[in-house]
Amino acid sequence: MNIDIIGAGIGGLTAAIALQKKGIEVSVFEQASKIKPVGAGIILANNAMQVYDRLGLREEIEESGNSISAMNITNAQLNVISGVDLTYFEEKFHVRNTAIHRGKLQKMLSRQLCEGSLHLNKVLSRVRQIDSGYRLEFEDGSEVVSQVLIGADGINSTVRNCFFSENRVRHASQLCWRGVTNLILPKRYQNELNEAWGKGGRFGFVQIAPEKVYWYALKTFKYHQPQPTLNDLSALFSDYHPIIREIIRKTVPEAIHTAEISDLQPIKKWHQNQVVLLGDAAHATTPNLGQGACQAIEDAFVLSECLVKYDVGEAFAKYQQLRMPKAHRVVNTSWTLGKLAHWQNPLAVWFRNQLMSMTPTQVNRKQSEKIFQLASV
Repeated sequence: MNIDIIGAGIGGLTAAIALQKKGIEVSVFEQASKIKPVGAGIILANNAMQVYDRLGLREEIEESGNSISAMNITNAQLNVISGVDLTYFEEKFHVRNTAIHRGKLQKMLSRQLCEGSLHLNKVLSRVRQIDSGYRLEFEDGSEVVSQVLIGADGINSTVRNCFFSENRVRHASQLCWRGVTNLILPKRYQNELNEAWGKGGRFGFVQIAPEKVYWYALKTFKYHQPQPTLNDLSALFSDYHPIIREIIRKTVPEAIHTAEISDLQPIKKWHQNQVVLLGDAAHATTPNLGQGACQAIEDAFVLSECLVKYDVGEAFAKYQQLRMPKAHRVVNTSWTLGKLAHWQNPLAVWFRNQLMSMTPTQVNRKQSEKIFQLASV
């Protein structure tokens, strides 16, 4: 069996590695001209690290990133409202949650591929079904005939648009800035993810390497009003903790990426004949649970396991059965959490924070455990 994968993001690369380790021939087509260490940071939660442990990549990733043993939601002054102690899951699953530069991870994964299996500068324009499978047409005029196709090409997936009618992208009316800066965090914050919730916005930060911090900031905006700009960033978070203000101040503008937050409204089907969707192409989520890439990594693992146990059609159906309920739960929970985090009424914010602070530790742990538990194929 020869499988073609559209997209060399983290999900597509992980799927290719998992399939190649099982002896399946894979070709990966990526629109970028090169795999280079650009972008911001990423947190590989326990479920993702379990997958990389099984693929033999855990140690290299842990050595290249920074271990995270707590995730906290705080108020704007970094007083903890709610938190999860991740050491419990480290002991249970024998892997560490790891924060790492996204570009570094992507390059690391691309080096694992068999020589000649990654094809760069391949922008897919259309997919047509033919008698022998599928004809992949690229913007450079080249064509490839594919027997089995995995669409791992993101929220605006060309593969999904060609074969699946459900395609509603939802916009959260939130603007997100992401950046990486050189900074020595106080020791107490060096192995934690902290996300500070204010009124109508939030700011998260985590160490991804010695003296290197990844951060993200979000603010609500209304489409009929001017969007906040990069120049507004410092003023928007001027009432947050001094560390947060310092992180913003020490980040050069060229290292900050701006994007609107959106997701894919859950769709009912991820596969059709010999075509299947993976990662954001199937279930793009808002970043509020830190599970976007992690869910794509889980997809890659489960799909590869299914493809060595079942015929293609049955494998795709089994993959969807195992992964869809959890992925959709993450999408919907993340969407709701994002709205909750951006409440603006001072009384509502106070009530939200009080309610979250009273949530028992055991409840937070149980919710995390549902996310971290991998499916058995």
